[in-house]
Amino acid sequence: MDFRQRAGILAATTRGTAMTDVPPDAEARRAIPPVICYPTETLPPPPMDLYRTSLASTWHKGTVRVPPREAGTAEIPAGSFLRIKSVEGPQVGDLNLFNAADLQERFYSGKTRALHGSHVTAGDRLWSSFPYLRPLATIVQDTLGWYGIDAFGGAVHDVIGTRCDPYTGRLLGGGDYHHCCHSNLTRALADWMEVPPRTAEPLVHDVLNVFMCTGFTRDTGQYFMKASPVRPGDHLTFFAEVDLLAVLSACPGGDCGAEHSSDAAACHPLEMEVWTAEPPEGWTAPAVNPYDRSHGR
Repeated sequence: MDFRQRAGILAATTRGTAMTDVPPDAEARRAIPPVICYPTETLPPPPMDLYRTSLASTWHKGTVRVPPREAGTAEIPAGSFLRIKSVEGPQVGDLNLFNAADLQERFYSGKTRALHGSHVTAGDRLWSSFPYLRPLATIVQDTLGWYGIDAFGGAVHDVIGTRCDPYTGRLLGGGDYHHCCHSNLTRALADWMEVPPRTAEPLVHDVLNVFMCTGFTRDTGQYFMKASPVRPGDHLTFFAEVDLLAVLSACPGGDCGAEHSSDAAACHPLEMEVWTAEPPEGWTAPAVNPYDRSHGR
């Protein structure tokens, strides 16, 4: 029984009709073609040639090594590049991005998903939260871009999942696990801010699941994960559109081929490399969204 059938049963039970009450035009309703919610034809494309030319003239500014089941932070000046790299074995990472000068402006996975789709790759942008809604970063290189969408509907670098966390663990009957990605990100951000974890936690947000291979099952519509195709040397490289703070957790699920939020999976470190250069000629940081915030008042 797939999720549509279950939904129909639930609806029928709720309204007190028989479970076999299928309307005569059911197939016609299902056959209505979909419409893209946010057509992007008018969205200004990123200047990829400009970014790639700039990347070719960068110098290495520094590397942050993120230990397994922990998180780390890196600051990336506007006009520079962040490269997240697999270095020892297949490992996925959960990424938070902030405007380093204003942590209230942070990565908005839901709007990024609405504009670019469930998984992102080179040429896609990571958008910031309301009321700013502007590109925080643009993906310039993706060595897993070849993967595409597999036979199960899986793809790499998703903006679907939230992040593994101790609250859901408790909800599902587990014990307290403090090295899930939400907790890792919270500790790392708290250290960077020099505040207690409870002060930093509300700023931790839904992530870009770097290197993670995910999708939705076709029979139940459930979010799934499978072993990541990432290998040492693979990387995802971003152009920083504003001064960025990156917070990256090396997920306790390792390659997420079996489970997460446990000490059972084989885990490996990740690296965040910062590559800097003179800002590209002709490039300017994107302005915040021009909406006047009146909301009809």
